[in-house]
Amino acid sequence: MSTLIIALVIYAVLNLIAMAAYVSDKKKAQKGEWRTPESTLLLWALVGPFGALAGMSMARHKTRKAKFKLVYVFLGIHLVILAYLLFTNVF
Repeated sequence: MSTLIIALVIYAVLNLIAMAAYVSDKKKAQKGEWRTPESTLLLWALVGPFGALAGMSMARHKTRKAKFKLVYVFLGIHLVILAYLLFTNVF
């Protein structure tokens, strides 16, 4: 299996985990259960911003909190890195 495919699979899994973290936290909030710390959610957003943004949108969770606007910054950073990797033929 090529390095590119492995990297894409890992990246997709990280984004799916980030999405699941946001959706799970919303469900816990609705049930009044123990919540995922905001720092953990932001860490998942850093490694998987596409999934975090999808989870925030799907669950309508953490969309009004100012610190979670960082998800858009993380997304922008990832897009710049992905563009660099694409146009410099790293893989």
